[in-house]
Amino acid sequence: MIAGANKIFEHEGKQYHIQGEDLGLDDACFEVRVYDGGTVLWRKKIPYKDVIQKNLPKLEQEEALRAMLEKTLIAVQAGIAKGKLA
Repeated sequence: MIAGANKIFEHEGKQYHIQGEDLGLDDACFEVRVYDGGTVLWRKKIPYKDVIQKNLPKLEQEEALRAMLEKTLIAVQAGIAKGKLA
């Protein structure tokens, strides 16, 4: 399990808070949410079972999960910029 990640993404005069949270190995997924103020505009669970099934050493697994979460947050930013999420 890794710590979550938070980003502030500014687009067209608005600030969106993008939050990714690891739900733990039992669920083997991240939940990603986009907030405008305190309102959740969008949320999605992103599974990562395939990373766990590789049986990587702990540090490599954590790095792979961090990279996956970071790529996901970048994709969410792109979705906001294209008007597809919020």
